[in-house]
Amino acid sequence: MSKTAAPAARIAELRRRIDDANHRYHVLDDPSIPDVEYDRLMRELEALEAAHPELVDFDSPTQRVGNAPSAKFAEVTHAVPMLSLANAFTDEEVNEFVTRIGKETGDDSPVFSVEPKLDGLAISLRYENGVFVRGATRGDGTTGEDVTANLRTVKVIPLRLRGKALPEVLEVRGEVYMPRAEFEHYNIWALEHGEKTLANPRNGAAGSLRQLDPRVTAKRPLRFYAYALGEVTGAKLPATHSQTLAWLRELGLPVCPQVEVAKGVEGVLDYYARIGAQRDTLPYDIDGVVYKLDRYDQQRAMGFVSRAPRWALAHKFPAQEEMTTVESIEVNVGRTGAVTPWVLMTPVHVGGVTVTRATLHNADQIARLDVRVGDAVIVRRAGDVIPEVVRVIEERRPLDKRGKPLHPPYQLPTTCPVCGSAVEREEGEVVARCTGGLFCPAQRIQALFHFASRRAMDIEGMGERFITALVEFDYVHTVADLYKLTVGDLLEMKRRADERDGTTPETVKAGKVASKWAENLIAAIDASRNTTLERLLFALGIRDVGESTAKTLARHFGALDPLIAASEEELVAVPDVGPIVAARIAHFFAEQHNRDVIAALRANGVHWQEGAPRRASEGPLAGMTVVLTGGLASMSRDEAGAKLEALGAKVSGSVSKKTGIVVAGEAAGSKLAKAQELGLDIWDEDKLLAFLAEHGA
Repeated sequence: MSKTAAPAARIAELRRRIDDANHRYHVLDDPSIPDVEYDRLMRELEALEAAHPELVDFDSPTQRVGNAPSAKFAEVTHAVPMLSLANAFTDEEVNEFVTRIGKETGDDSPVFSVEPKLDGLAISLRYENGVFVRGATRGDGTTGEDVTANLRTVKVIPLRLRGKALPEVLEVRGEVYMPRAEFEHYNIWALEHGEKTLANPRNGAAGSLRQLDPRVTAKRPLRFYAYALGEVTGAKLPATHSQTLAWLRELGLPVCPQVEVAKGVEGVLDYYARIGAQRDTLPYDIDGVVYKLDRYDQQRAMGFVSRAPRWALAHKFPAQEEMTTVESIEVNVGRTGAVTPWVLMTPVHVGGVTVTRATLHNADQIARLDVRVGDAVIVRRAGDVIPEVVRVIEERRPLDKRGKPLHPPYQLPTTCPVCGSAVEREEGEVVARCTGGLFCPAQRIQALFHFASRRAMDIEGMGERFITALVEFDYVHTVADLYKLTVGDLLEMKRRADERDGTTPETVKAGKVASKWAENLIAAIDASRNTTLERLLFALGIRDVGESTAKTLARHFGALDPLIAASEEELVAVPDVGPIVAARIAHFFAEQHNRDVIAALRANGVHWQEGAPRRASEGPLAGMTVVLTGGLASMSRDEAGAKLEALGAKVSGSVSKKTGIVVAGEAAGSKLAKAQELGLDIWDEDKLLAFLAEHGA
């Protein structure tokens, strides 16, 4: 027997016993050993691993303390998108939802898997052959952030699945949350140790997972409940969602104990009422309940609409409201010049968060509510929605000695509080806007922030704080000025900002080290000079031109100059561009200062790919819906999608009867299975490459 054989065997035994204790404590809520025994086993394991470092495995219980900090989070493209849910706020909406399912499935009393809607952070866990390999946030549903190192510190998340015959790939979707009691205990501990307290359990959970240092996350009392699947290969799934949740429990994954099965509208509404009555006594925060059609065959029949499944619904609890007092009424000027009024209030705790500001939306809302300084108001906050003023308590309005209101009705300013330009409201519009355009620093800051954002020019590190300083200190007037910045400019700007704020300049404290961030930022700006036409169009911030419209315009015109020269009539001919959007595009390019900015971008080395116009009705794949699933060795899925769209295809994220082609790469999962079930045309990567080569894409 080798010298390490005995320690290796003992280490394996200790890991097994500790993992079993963790499972029983965190998942089954049935502790098998006292805390003192658990601590003794852990100390013995730590000592053995310290003596035999060659035997340390990444999935050992000792490795949950967190590794060294990361500089940033990598992006993760979800193999199966993490969809959002449609919301219902009334029993009537739920009744309509259940009735629609009954009509379309032929089941008069469909069965639903029902569960509390946890108020935490949605994540995806990926297991390969039973081993946890990656965890990611939901992000925008298609792309999230890699937070694997942080998730590994969450003790309730198994690093290895339990049982035999494990799937080759299993992606588990669920919610990371912070129990109420442990949240309170953590804040007491933080105060005693001079650390920052957490605002509320939800923000605590989300903020903990986005720590660049996993050792910070390891200190936070995080928990996890699984509630759905993503990509699965190498396993035959049960026929229903409720059976799948039971299977996940068997694999060692925690599932909310309040999950049930309900039948028909009466069943789901009864569950909603029962959970609502228990809401304040549950160990975690919830903001509603979720209904999911239980049978997978019925889910497939219902399909999806936009980014949400038609077979699931989030039934929200009534918004939480509190009373407070209006201290002042201010306005914010946004990227498009929209002047949005808001109130500064006496701090009040609403929906688990202390709020001091609430939106008033627009002038019509102010007039309808008649909100005035000093008023007692009801403030509502529902979930992540920005707090809003919903009602004025007029009987508590402060009065003068004559019994008249102390403060006059509020009037929206007629000039911009930032730049002094006129504030105007177009006929038929509810929003008033500053007419200053990029002359207005407020619009300039927001326009620059949008221009640099990940889905626009993707200038990494160009945060709003830096942009604000660049505008305040007059380094940048238009987006084109970003491409004239030097490392020296950034360091000088930082020095001036530090001096203004009364802090010691980092250039003094850290010497040459302080210049690294500036060098990285200039490198990121340089990297963004090479872009695509669709990204540029989105980045320019043309009102009502989002990513989808930008992509359509780029494809339709092929180059920027023909688009600039296009009339409103020509723009209306573009698919999905109506007369209002066409007028806004034409107006944007008619403005000389906007054309000057584009010319300056070109002069400063910004360039983009251009080609022949591609009409939606042209190309060998015109009118064809294509779905990409699995990984491709030769290119990313985004690149493949762009090439297919160039040939006229519409690239979709979900498989249905209307799908024309499914391109299945490596480790293709449920989409491939559904395509096979529907008898669709399935291509492998070789066939895709041959087709693209044949058509010069």
